[in-house]
Parts: sequence; structure tokens; C-alpha cells
Amino acid sequence: MQSVKRTLSLRTGAMQKVAYATLFSAAVSMNAYALDAPEGRVVLTVTGKISEQNTSNGAEFDLAMLRELGFEDQVTNTPWTDEANTYTGPRLKALLEAVGASGSQMVVTALNDYSAIVPVADAKKHNVLLALMSDGKMLSVRDKGPIFVVYPFDDDPSLNNEVIQNRSVWQVKSIRVD
Repeated sequence: MQSVKRTLSLRTGAMQKVAYATLFSAAVSMNAYALDAPEGRVVLTVTGKISEQNTSNGAEFDLAMLRELGFEDQVTNTPWTDEANTYTGPRLKALLEAVGASGSQMVVTALNDYSAIVPVADAKKHNVLLALMSDGKMLSVRDKGPIFVVYPFDDDPSLNNEVIQNRSVWQVKSIRVD
């Protein structure tokens, strides 16, 4: 009887350790993209079907927070430029991962309230960039900033069509994940 109690006690202790380790791992992974509050001027607000928020309405990003998502370069022509430019900024898929997006489409809205519906699948399929810079200079509102959704038009010429051009929103202020 004594050995049965001791075995049960050992098993219970081991199971508790596994349970604590599992809970700790879950807590760490749930906070893998925990968002701090922006310290600078908010340039992008993400709302809708997201699990990570830093405000009661969604997730707000300043430039430093967008930089933390990782900047990449994309050299491409666009229908609105005369030559190829080097666009720099985070990938749309990195932003969607950071906010824990779970929808199938986004409504991307510009400062002038123009909006376009963009499939979430485009972020991965086309490696879409949220350009904050062009040729090493921050994008101003006059130059399609602060954020310009850039598809890799040169990498895939089939993207140069009216549907994709309409999804290439510039002067982006918000994204709602549906």
C-alpha cells in the first residue's frame, strides 16, 4: 500500500511538472508577439479579427514598432513610377503574424478614405511589402506615404492588372482584418 501511494505521489508530481511546463510554454507562445503601446506617432492601426492588441480597439503601430517587424527591400517598377525603385519596409505577412490575424481578407484604408479589399493570402503568396521608404528616403504623404502596399510587379508580370493595382493602396492609415 505504501509503495502504491509513493508511486501515485511521484506520478502526480511528474504530471504537475508537465502541466506547469505546458502552461509556461503556452504563455510564452501566446506572448510571442505581445504588442507594447506605441511611443511615437501612430502611423498604422490594425483592427478586426486579431488576437494581439495594445489598445481596446486593436493594435496601433508607430514607425519604431513597424521597424521591429523587420525591414526588407523590394526592387520593382510600379504602374505609378517611371523606373524601378527600392522599396523598404516590413512584409505584410509579418504584420499579420504580429497581430495574430485570423481572417481571410483585409480592408486597407488610406488617409483619404479610399479602401480596397485585399485577400490575406496575398501577403504570403505575393510577399507583399508595406513600404515606408523608397530609395532610402521615408515616404511622405506626397510620395504615397506613410505606408504604400507594394506588390512585386517585376517578379510576377501577371500582377500588373487592375485588380492588383487597386489593392496597392498608398497613404495607408488602417487595416481591418475580416
